Amino acid sequence: MDNDGLPTTLDSWLARLEAAHPVGIDLGLERVACVAQRLGLSERPIARRVITVAGTNGKGSTVAMLEALGRAHGLSTAAYTSPHLVRYNERLRLDASEASDEVLIEGFVAVEQARLAPSPVSLTYFEVGTLAALWTIARRQPELAVLEVGLGGRLDAVNVVDPDVAVVTTVAQDHAAFLGNDIAIIGREKAGIMRTGRPAVLGSRDLPSSVADHARSLGATIFALGEAFAHSGSHAGPQAAPCAGPDGEQGGWSWRGSDAQGQPIGLERLSDPGLPLDNAASALQALWLALGELDPGACRQALAEVRLPGRMQWRGNWCLDVGHNPHAANYLAGRLAERREVQRDVQGRTLCLIGMLEDKDAEGVIAALSPVVDAWLPVTLEGDRGRSAADLAARIEHQGGTILHHADSVDDGADWLESCVEPADRVLVTGSFFTVAAILARWSRQSSGGGVIEGAT
Repeated sequence: MDNDGLPTTLDSWLARLEAAHPVGIDLGLERVACVAQRLGLSERPIARRVITVAGTNGKGSTVAMLEALGRAHGLSTAAYTSPHLVRYNERLRLDASEASDEVLIEGFVAVEQARLAPSPVSLTYFEVGTLAALWTIARRQPELAVLEVGLGGRLDAVNVVDPDVAVVTTVAQDHAAFLGNDIAIIGREKAGIMRTGRPAVLGSRDLPSSVADHARSLGATIFALGEAFAHSGSHAGPQAAPCAGPDGEQGGWSWRGSDAQGQPIGLERLSDPGLPLDNAASALQALWLALGELDPGACRQALAEVRLPGRMQWRGNWCLDVGHNPHAANYLAGRLAERREVQRDVQGRTLCLIGMLEDKDAEGVIAALSPVVDAWLPVTLEGDRGRSAADLAARIEHQGGTILHHADSVDDGADWLESCVEPADRVLVTGSFFTVAAILARWSRQSSGGGVIEGAT
């Protein structure tokens, strides 16, 4: 602690924030807006252009591609996302680099001072982190800020900022304890990031009508996938390599869209980002609306180079994907099936190490993945929300799945798999950010200690 009684390290700050509010999630903007005003965040935009992304799935990949596209066009950028996988610093990226501990702490101090004066305001861990990130971004005034909504949309702390373009990626059931099970209501909540008279990019053909209805009620300009913009072609292959070479030879996928006046535009021979093409198309549409025009070569470069940890992330024969709800698991199953069809070295079993939280739809995830999984290794996740391996095993067996083994932790499960996996097998790690994060941390330890996973690249 320093002389003001405030922490001086990032770890101690995070511990303080976790203990400061009685609940982890407390939806509502009144408290956040009050502190935002004290911080001066309502006085001017935090960046020259702001794009906010909401949705059940696809937010992280859309943000990553928007950031990469902005960088490829020479823009200074800031990106705020959540949750993190291994390090809290991942949540705020400034010009494509993770924020340092010092920058994050400076933001926490600013928020704490504003929170306390003239009268104390209670804020959650996420709200403090969001306000600190927004304050940090506003001080730098980048040319492009990309903000990922944490939960819902209308009442999420990120929504204190008015975006120039709003993107809704997908709407599905998740976080039922906070958002309920009514898809129309969930869609309306996510559409709450839209603003009157500003573009709203709808990034799925399966959005509930409540999303577009809300956009129309605001007078927002709607750009919907399958109508104002679309993509054709498919993923290049399992390694997410570029579809088109640096000289722009034939191949790749194509995008057609609309400019702000509704006139048709398009890009051809685009590189495969290895991420959902619906999200790539949405990112292109949103950035075109924000910038006015895109450079085809810069788009190809950005899409060829973008990577997102924990989403179809391959290391040797191990694949990491957070896939924590049925919608995400269905997409993951489809990509794994494509890989088996086109890659001849996938001749062995697909073994799935799965760990999930209690408040997630385990049955739905298991059902989605079952067609591409030969055998399962459920693991226990720690913490109040963690689901036990025994619980997962019972649900897998109820659906006719084969249990290889079950373990008390992700590390124990990985130890067991590493000892018995065959060279032709592939290992899928999925079910939660926590599950994937544990493997990433394990790989980091093994790299620093000189050990490597068999088959890792």
